[in-house]
Amino acid sequence: MRTDDIRKAVALRYDPSSMNAPEVVAKGAGEVAEKIIEIAKRYGIPIEERPDLVDDLLRLELFSEIPEEMYLVIAENTPF
Repeated sequence: MRTDDIRKAVALRYDPSSMNAPEVVAKGAGEVAEKIIEIAKRYGIPIEERPDLVDDLLRLELFSEIPEEMYLVIAENTPF
């Protein structure tokens, strides 16, 4: 299997009243990604499919805020 065929997922959380920027709350590939997606669907959390962003987001540490240079692209593609 090619590595680009493996499903990847990153979950972000953002509460503008208490946070400066969205933070990574879950991330993974393969079975972990499938579980993240399953949970999002179960709770009606919007899912954006952006393969061009997921690799950059996967490089971030869990519970870290997204870097400032990602603010615009995340804001344009997520329903926060």
